[in-house]
Amino acid sequence: MRFLNLFSRGKTSTFVSGNGKVNINGVTYEGNSITITNNEVLIDGKAVESSVSGVVKVKIEGSPVKVYSDASVEVRGDVLGDVDSGGSVNCGNVKGNVDAGGSVRCGTVGGSVDAGGSVSMRR
Repeated sequence: MRFLNLFSRGKTSTFVSGNGKVNINGVTYEGNSITITNNEVLIDGKAVESSVSGVVKVKIEGSPVKVYSDASVEVRGDVLGDVDSGGSVNCGNVKGNVDAGGSVRCGTVGGSVDAGGSVSMRR
């Protein structure tokens, strides 16, 4: 499994690294890296859709290495690295840090938690 190490936070609204399924606004994608940039979905660097607009809902099935999103994020599994979300975060265990503009609901967190709303961690 290859992982994308660099990306531009200024142009990227959502970035998911790791193998798994990602549901974006009701459409499921699979790949090692999934990025939404300028309303375009890129899977492993290749454009697959150019009509993502409005409120973006990101649901991830599997264990991503890292997740960065301006939107709220739901992960059905554990995150093997960091989660950075402009909205709320709902996930299993997180080995890294969690930074959320909204509330955080998760399992154990290996690093720190910074939330703009409430924090609920299952132990």
